[in-house]
Amino acid sequence: MKHTAWIRTLLAVSLALNLGILAALVLRPARVAPPPAPAVHLPDYLALTPGQRTRWDALEAPFLHDLSSNWDDIRHRREALVRHIFAAAPDRAAIDAEQAAIARLQAAQQQRVITQLLAERELLDTAQRERLLQLLLGRYAQEATEEELLHRK
Repeated sequence: MKHTAWIRTLLAVSLALNLGILAALVLRPARVAPPPAPAVHLPDYLALTPGQRTRWDALEAPFLHDLSSNWDDIRHRREALVRHIFAAAPDRAAIDAEQAAIARLQAAQQQRVITQLLAERELLDTAQRERLLQLLLGRYAQEATEEELLHRK
């Protein structure tokens, strides 16, 4: 009789422990991807003067046009690359050609960004440069590629 009471107590403790673990798993917060960084209107964020805004606007319009055009070209090349990779009979030369074209477009885009940042740097004062630097470094630390996002568990 004493033995039966001991077993029942042990089973009750075991059941309570298992239920506690199950409840902890069910009630724990789900892993949520961090929200995207909020959009920042750089002229306001950097507190540009009216003269700086005029120069900024003159630099920004052609830069954004070039960037958009370049991204369109990269997107088309990536689509072609993926189509070559998943073709019934993949053509390694075509795959390599698309990859090389994408690399050239990305290198040109990076140079365009560098040129833009250098031009922006010239019109900013020291405090504004520091704010832009910290913003860029913070954004780069949060970025993940589409491929990384697709393959995360």
